[in-house]
Amino acid sequence: MLKAEKVEFVKKTRAELKHYKTVGVMPIEAVPDRLVQKIRNGMKPNGKFVIARKNLIFKILEGNESLKKLEPQIQGNVALILTNDDPVDLYKKVSGSPMKLGAKPNQISPSDINIEAGETSIAPGQAVTDLKTAGIDVKIDKGKVVISKSKVLVAKGAKITTPVAKALKMLDIMPFQVQGRLSGAVYENLLFSENVLKINQEVILEELARNFSEANALTVAIKFVTPYNATMFISKAVNEAVALGVDAKIYEKEIVEKLLGIASAQATGVNSLVKKEE
Repeated sequence: MLKAEKVEFVKKTRAELKHYKTVGVMPIEAVPDRLVQKIRNGMKPNGKFVIARKNLIFKILEGNESLKKLEPQIQGNVALILTNDDPVDLYKKVSGSPMKLGAKPNQISPSDINIEAGETSIAPGQAVTDLKTAGIDVKIDKGKVVISKSKVLVAKGAKITTPVAKALKMLDIMPFQVQGRLSGAVYENLLFSENVLKINQEVILEELARNFSEANALTVAIKFVTPYNATMFISKAVNEAVALGVDAKIYEKEIVEKLLGIASAQATGVNSLVKKEE
């Protein structure tokens, strides 16, 4: 792009920013082109994708004090997403289309990679040798390559070797997943960080449950009665009162039953001693 073209590009994009309420920054450095294109198409017709060198992105933003807040969120190659969606909805659109990826040699497995026993669609031949080299038990049965037994081929956190990567490709197993993300977004002059954008219903419910559990434990520790711990306190008080009544031999209904039980056990013990002496 020539200098004049760059100037015109920046000028045109700055003008377009005025028509959108939200501007998001999407890192694209480690995102496959297919996924970038898929997300880009998902923004149409009401959104716009702007992909350019980082220095041009900064030029576009520097004319707007509000959008300059996004500059710290720009690390590596990014795309600007212009839309009238609110930032949370935009984040859902961007991150809502994950893509499965095959394994490459020397990558670290994100989870246990399991191989299931059964027939495969692989033709006999060199493939059998390749699968065995990867540590997979295979055999030929009626002209088909069959995996003899299930196993964990690669444990979580282990390095994927070249033979294993080749075998996984043959078996069409894609253990990696990538999805789009926003490193930040500005909506009507307000900056939304990625941590804020990632908050969803599940996260909120989990946080509420954890906070409630901690708060309830505190109220119990300081003996502060609430509707949520009252039953526990009442039950504890009843048990302690009964224990005290038994110890003091107070003849109340519940306590008398327990005293009779204790007396019966003691009588049985005495009776057994008497029999032994006879």
